[in-house]
Amino acid sequence: MGLDMYLTAERYLWSTEKPISDQVANLLGLQLDGDRMRVNTVIVEAMYWRKANAIHRWFVENVQGGEDNCERYYVSREQLLKLRDLCANLCTQKVEALAEDSLPTTDGFFFGSTEYDEWYWNDIENTVVGLDKALETFGDGWHFHYQSSW
Repeated sequence: MGLDMYLTAERYLWSTEKPISDQVANLLGLQLDGDRMRVNTVIVEAMYWRKANAIHRWFVENVQGGEDNCERYYVSREQLLKLRDLCANLCTQKVEALAEDSLPTTDGFFFGSTEYDEWYWNDIENTVVGLDKALETFGDGWHFHYQSSW
């Protein structure tokens, strides 16, 4: 039990991408009626965090309009780049006062530690690496969403 956070990448498969739909259906062992059925959306877990409450707070404030409600929210590439750049800047400086000001922790129901300790800095570093990979892997046609649960 605790704060689990998911960044997913989603792609809608247009009717012109029927071969991809068929391949996905085959991988899943589905026998679809090609005239009426097809796989039309692919969703991939692009990144996962556990109890990274400072990152969660950033999403709540910058993506969710202050609503911390475990709903699914669209996240633009520009927003992900802002978060990535913020975390990269913190990684180069590793100054607690800067972290408290620009990416503060938050408490909540099983949200983990609010200290600026090695766990905090690991979350920040992992966010940079994970977002770099997600933004590189999922290009045109892919859309990102963030959702948390606890």
